[in-house]
Amino acid sequence: MTTLLQFKKVSKQYGSSTVALSDVNFSVNEGELVSIIGPSGAGKSTLLRCINRLIDATSGEIIFDGMDVLSIGRRNLKKLRTKIGMIFQNYNLVERLSVFENVLHGRLGYKTALVGALGFYHEEEKARALEILKSLGLEEQIYKRCDQLSGGQKQRVGIARALVQEPRVLLADEPIASLDPSSSKVIMDHLKNICETFGITVLVNLHQLDVALNYSDRIIGISSGRVVFDGMPSALTHDAIRQIYGSDPDGLNLNVERPKEVAQKR
Repeated sequence: MTTLLQFKKVSKQYGSSTVALSDVNFSVNEGELVSIIGPSGAGKSTLLRCINRLIDATSGEIIFDGMDVLSIGRRNLKKLRTKIGMIFQNYNLVERLSVFENVLHGRLGYKTALVGALGFYHEEEKARALEILKSLGLEEQIYKRCDQLSGGQKQRVGIARALVQEPRVLLADEPIASLDPSSSKVIMDHLKNICETFGITVLVNLHQLDVALNYSDRIIGISSGRVVFDGMPSALTHDAIRQIYGSDPDGLNLNVERPKEVAQKR
């Protein structure tokens, strides 16, 4: 398999005393769905945001698609970010704009500031946005304002906005933390389907350990900014969980099987 992303001794420090990441090393293959788990404050969001330089790592190397992310200039960074879709816990939508307009914002990385400000999009871009929205079950919401949508619908708009970029990887930062179990399943089914159908790599931060076990090809466990587990879901033992979280979650069943079929898009 082709390696798409590598972290090599990556650290991030805030100020003189706060260490968010410490000597992080791992690699991700193209087409994998990798869940990053760990307690609050472990460094999961910092790790994801270092990949697209929303946060600059303090030291180390992050190699994405053969490029050293930490050393590229502003112009190349804009180009790089078109290949890295981002999905946020709180959606980051422009609430007063329509679903369609929000999704088209995913094409701004390909445009000059003036063209983007004027909202000029090619017919091919519009057609692709509509196609993606329909595939995510949002055909009836296309022209609604985003402030009229449910949380699950907003998150699907966020996925559509990321997909219209034509990314190589999707970074999903706690995408189901604000959703009910039913909406969470829909979102995770879509992410898994995107990974399996289109070969797009997905890195997802999760608090829900059972979800990570069900959907992941690999799990990376982080504790206090360090990677303490990196392996298949089947290798995640109670001892490993205690090392990640400092305790063993009550009622956790490690004998779950990942769904063999992805649910129909809704």
